[in-house]
Amino acid sequence: MSKTSKAKKKVSKNKAKTPIKSKVKVINKKDTNKGPLKISKTYIPKETEKYMCEKHKVFFRIKLQDWKKELVKANNEALYNGSMDDNSISADIVDQASSYTDKNVEMKAINRQIKLISEIDKALMRIKDDTYGYCLDTAEPIGLKRLMARPVAKYTIAAQEKHEKNEKVHADD
Repeated sequence: MSKTSKAKKKVSKNKAKTPIKSKVKVINKKDTNKGPLKISKTYIPKETEKYMCEKHKVFFRIKLQDWKKELVKANNEALYNGSMDDNSISADIVDQASSYTDKNVEMKAINRQIKLISEIDKALMRIKDDTYGYCLDTAEPIGLKRLMARPVAKYTIAAQEKHEKNEKVHADD
């Protein structure tokens, strides 16, 4: 083998070992994340953990999403299967009044659930914005016990009482 062919082989081997810049991927810290954090179905947030850590957020997101699914399903069933369509109009005026009252109560319940679904959506947005679990008035932590009891809570107990007093004062006017 001649010296020139040996030199060409070395050059071609070296070229093969050097990476082509267009194929090199820059890895960010976000890319190294292995996806969303998974928690067990029996997980319950603890006071000893850092407040609103990633586990807490995942737990409350799942809890809110499941609650929303239940409400939507219940609303759909009530609207579809309920006594909403009254094809059998009774001749008895008392039966008509009773049917009307039942429908009215059912519609009020559905409207309350629709408002609750809206509150759940807002809470899910607060989780995305990293403001979930903190009072909208004071920015203090709401507390895990309160959030466990009422996952859509927006205020600390003190701030909630203040809001309710203001609503009562304005309602009396």
